[in-house]
Amino acid sequence: MVVPMFDEEAVIGLFVERLRPVLDDLGQAYEVLVVDDGSRDTTPALLEKARRDWEQLRVVRLRANAGHQAALSAGLVRARGAWIATIDADLQDPPETIADMLTAAREQSADVVYGVRNDRTTDSAFKRHTAGVYYRMIRRLVGQHVPADAGDFRLMSRAMVDAVNRLPEQNRVLRLVVPALGFPSAQVEYRREERAAGTTKYPLSRMIRLTVDSLTGFSIAPLRLATWFGLGGAAVTFLLLAFALLAFVTDHTVPGWTSTFVAVAAVGAVQLLCLGLLGEYVGRLYTQLQGRPTYHIAYDSEDDTNR
Repeated sequence: MVVPMFDEEAVIGLFVERLRPVLDDLGQAYEVLVVDDGSRDTTPALLEKARRDWEQLRVVRLRANAGHQAALSAGLVRARGAWIATIDADLQDPPETIADMLTAAREQSADVVYGVRNDRTTDSAFKRHTAGVYYRMIRRLVGQHVPADAGDFRLMSRAMVDAVNRLPEQNRVLRLVVPALGFPSAQVEYRREERAAGTTKYPLSRMIRLTVDSLTGFSIAPLRLATWFGLGGAAVTFLLLAFALLAFVTDHTVPGWTSTFVAVAAVGAVQLLCLGLLGEYVGRLYTQLQGRPTYHIAYDSEDDTNR
């Protein structure tokens, strides 16, 4: 198990109480690797307390908050085992589904099993609407291989995780990286529950950042959009030129600033939008060339165990 956590002091006790029986009932060896993503509350202390009573619990602490996707990546790099499941600590994704995922993987010979939300009534109307728009847009631009309403709750084989870890990509979005690799997959549906405690760690700003990373990291459609804007602007300019010449020849020119202002503002807005889209891609290339790690490990409880 790989579990990213950031300021989850309110839910840790509930999470442990609910996850541990599920894993114990599987009847096989397991490890729960919690990645503390630079928490500022008592999350690290509570994890250490839980580790005293749960020997299968392993804590990896990042030096600073690196983000949800980076914390997941850090966990996948250090995770062991034939199967690795990723889940958030808020209990919106039911741990009991893990057993169904493992069964589906073995029966269908799948390397990845996606947890697909078939009921999101516990989410707010805004969350449901924006999530629906996100998945429809991604599936249209990236491809239908991306499962709809599947977040970061999934089960992966050792081969799948090794393939993900070999990728040199920075700012990866795992919910798109995993299906893009094309490994055999299956799906298990479940009802998304309410957050057990605490507050969401995915505000609107992070949702927007995730959307931008998803688009610029997996599709050249925004670049093509810039191209279409350029062609559209050229066509409009041609029509305006023809209109201006016709007005000049027929002596119907009327001096005015409104039309000029609107035309200049529209062209300027399109240019800025295209530059912004190009800048996103150039920025990703620059970050990739720098090769800077997206996270830094401060502590791994496994090191203490091996001493």
